[in-house]
Amino acid sequence: MYSNRGSGALVLADGRVFRGTSFGAQVEAEGEVVFTTTMTGYQEVATDPSFRGQIVCMTYPLIGNYGVNKDDDQSRQPWLSGMIVREYCDEPNYWRSTATLSEYFKRHGIPALTGVDTRALTRHVRIEGAMPAILVASAKEADLASLTERARNAWTPAQSNVVADVSTGGAQTFGQGEPHIVLIDCGVKKHIIDSLTNRGATVTVVPFSATASEIMALEPDGVLTSPGPGDPENVDITAEAVGEIVQAEVPYFGVCLGHQLLALSIGASTSKLKFGHRGGNHPVKSLDDGRVRITAQNHGYQVDAGSIPTELGWRVSEVNLNDGSVEGLSHDRFPVFSVQYHPEGSPGPKDSDELFDRFLELVAKRRSERQRVGAPV
Repeated sequence: MYSNRGSGALVLADGRVFRGTSFGAQVEAEGEVVFTTTMTGYQEVATDPSFRGQIVCMTYPLIGNYGVNKDDDQSRQPWLSGMIVREYCDEPNYWRSTATLSEYFKRHGIPALTGVDTRALTRHVRIEGAMPAILVASAKEADLASLTERARNAWTPAQSNVVADVSTGGAQTFGQGEPHIVLIDCGVKKHIIDSLTNRGATVTVVPFSATASEIMALEPDGVLTSPGPGDPENVDITAEAVGEIVQAEVPYFGVCLGHQLLALSIGASTSKLKFGHRGGNHPVKSLDDGRVRITAQNHGYQVDAGSIPTELGWRVSEVNLNDGSVEGLSHDRFPVFSVQYHPEGSPGPKDSDELFDRFLELVAKRRSERQRVGAPV
């Protein structure tokens, strides 16, 4: 049995303690402990806003091997509360590396533990579910009882609107081509913006709190709502805007949280998964053509299949082959679709990158139809 008697500790709300050796910032952290099965991309994991407030266990055992660099950040800062790894490498060997992961975490105030039995931790979370936890750089045995009590009362992302923490403070524009896409920022990753601008689009990123009228005033050819952290029911202002945009028949693409907010806007419900889907190897099946794709995922909530108003033309378009959960929505008439997974990857496979082409094809079709009838494009 793997054992580490390092001075640091991850203390879970149910009393389970995982020992390890501290690296990164020498500070305490609290949050929800989760795991991800991605094998590379720890810097992208750290800077994915969907991990806001979570202590992330990396199931792949070797972390830090290639250091960090300025190009792999997916947002303006790391958002996770802490990281747990089996074996940390403090001597990276990669020509693009500019710092070690420990140096990077110190700079941003993020604590981490190495030498942890990450297999045991992952199995525990799979059995007991994601839960509040405390990460400390040093803890004596006598401290563990009080730390367990603190862990039971630890803050988790579900307790507040964490989308407000990660969203942009004001509108920003990227690219200079056509069409014009408005991107509602609930925690957008850089590669989503790149996936649109690389296809020639101009992208205007707006805060999650933008109203439908404010968005429509920008005269979008299409609207995309990004992934983001926390409970979708805490972001009702965005769900309301999405509902109005869909009813106006503006082409809409929802990604992850954007998928969940679409569901809420049409009267469906969402619920928390036991331990979530996080990693780069989740199989998803299309119900339209039977195609199976391997997807990147990072979410703790799902759309409840039985709540979808099929009588209004809505339907499940994709399902998760591991647990049957809803992975996509579409409509019989509206130019709208959504996916629970991340077509942009970063980290994870880019197998679903063509969904950005599908979205822009919907946008082009609407522009052509409006031109044909003489309406403003």
